[in-house]
Parts: sequence; C-alpha cells; structure tokens
Amino acid sequence: MIPNIFIFVLIKYPDMIQRIQTLFLLIADLLIAILFFVPFAEMYGKGSKLFLFYLSGIISEGTDKGEVIQKSWPLLFLACLILVLVNLVIIQYKSRQRQINLSLLTIVLLLGLFSSIYFSVWECNSLLGGNYSMKISFTIPLIAAIFVYLAIRRIKKDEKLVKSIDRIR
Repeated sequence: MIPNIFIFVLIKYPDMIQRIQTLFLLIADLLIAILFFVPFAEMYGKGSKLFLFYLSGIISEGTDKGEVIQKSWPLLFLACLILVLVNLVIIQYKSRQRQINLSLLTIVLLLGLFSSIYFSVWECNSLLGGNYSMKISFTIPLIAAIFVYLAIRRIKKDEKLVKSIDRIR
C-alpha cells in the first residue's frame, strides 16, 4: 500500500517532484511509514521473558504468533495522523505558506510522538517490572522531523525567490 501512495503522487503531481523539498518530505513520509513495522524497544519482564514494543503495542516474543499484551492506540493514531499530514503537505505544493504551517505542525507532532513513545516504553516497563533497551528505530521520528525542517527551509527559500521576482516586475 505504501509504494502505491508514492506512485500515485508521482503520476498525479509530476511537476512538484522537481522541487527538493518534495524529496525531503517523501523521505520523511517513508521514515514514518517504517515506524509501523519496526520495534522501538526490547523489554525483559520477570522470568526473563522478552517483550517487543511496536507502534501497535507490546508483543510477547517466544510464542508462535506473538501475543499482544497491551495495545497502544494513541501512538498508532498519532503516527497515522502524521503520515496523512505529510502527504497533505506534499500535495499543497502550490500554497507555500500553508505548506510551512502544516510542516511546523508535523514537526510538533513528530516530537510529541517521540516523547510519547519514550513515555509509553517507560510506563510499560514499570508494569512488567524488568529492564528495557531502546532500539535505533526509536530515533526515526527525530530523523523525520529533521527532514521536514529541511523541507521548510527550502519552501521558505522558494517563497523568497518568488517574492523577489514579483518585486522585479
């Protein structure tokens, strides 16, 4: 499904791909999509039982299917909202000021997702009563926020260029 969204964007809006900020936003979009498939932390409960913390919740390892211990609907909803918002920013390429505002909102939500993931891991670990270790995928929201920030800088540069051309006329 995720590649289909990228193909749709490439076919429907071919002129916006020429802008570097669109590439930054597509990279951020891809990073956010990766969040749905990778664990953020490993937690060891009592009796050395291994649990993995995904965006969807805590999954117990060691069983055949991996039973879900606790679901984290707010994190899942927030990640879906961010994914939709980044796609909306990409589509709004003709309105640069709206792109900037939506991108700033996206950065705030990404930082909120990052802190919510950390708080959720810490809280769930205290319920399990064991140790936890964060994985490198924990930093993906911060990396996506950096790419959105780079896109904002390029959008502002485009806006400045358009205003300078309007002044010349």
